[in-house]
Amino acid sequence: MYGLVNKAIKELVVDNHGQEKWLEICSEAGFEESDFISLSPYPDKLTYDLVGAASKVLKADSKDILEAFGEYWILYTADQGYGDLLDLSGSSFVEFLGNLDMLHLRINNMMPELKAPLFSTQNETDSSVELLYKSHRKGMVPMLRGLIKGLGKRFDMVVNIQEVESKATESKGLCFKITW
Repeated sequence: MYGLVNKAIKELVVDNHGQEKWLEICSEAGFEESDFISLSPYPDKLTYDLVGAASKVLKADSKDILEAFGEYWILYTADQGYGDLLDLSGSSFVEFLGNLDMLHLRINNMMPELKAPLFSTQNETDSSVELLYKSHRKGMVPMLRGLIKGLGKRFDMVVNIQEVESKATESKGLCFKITW
């Protein structure tokens, strides 16, 4: 994952628990550098190690940490200069979800080693939509749930997410019904 992800994890921890806890997490994860370079790729293992260390140091479930991070990510990236890019991705919640692959394609121009998940939407109604999700990374569903909640907040909505069965999931993806 790119340094921007790890920087956001750091900021989330520092904002909520202080610099001292972040340093404990780095020590636990075996990360000895002082910071991350936003547009440089880092091994996925480092990110997983940081989340695992945060779970241990903060005495919190790693799924809860990933979900909180996903929600935080939406605001963080907007503050880090990607707000205009987010604005271009849709003027509504459902439009934004439908444009996630296009957003990742645009980001891929800045971050050529990006290995983004794939998304598509289906079965849209006035109060729900299904989001199909496929990723080569394991264990990121809690982060996705947080991202969806954060995106809901971006559009002044409270959303609920439920994993559902779908014919599309036969291709090893997951389907989530999002309601508001």
